[in-house]
Amino acid sequence: MNIGSAIQLSRTKRKLSQVQLAKRAGISVSYLSLLERSLRDPPLSTLKRVAAGLNMPLEILFFLGAEGKELSGLSQELAGQLAVAALELLNEPEPPQADLPL
Repeated sequence: MNIGSAIQLSRTKRKLSQVQLAKRAGISVSYLSLLERSLRDPPLSTLKRVAAGLNMPLEILFFLGAEGKELSGLSQELAGQLAVAALELLNEPEPPQADLPL
């Protein structure tokens, strides 16, 4: 699982800076940077806040961070379709950002 690359990919697809996402997620920029470089293993509560800050389901973040062997239960066709759907979700315009619960 490479959740750090999934966070970074999602953040850049959403056209957010690290400062913007960190503020939305209620974490420091330095901690977000460590997460994106996979130098920290965040608790689930932090991942939930990051996903909320990205305006996406946590499950999509996990899917994007999954590595090949972790998707071995899925057919390649289904995994490909899910990947396309996840990236399309990230390309959709975001609704106006409401204050997120911390």
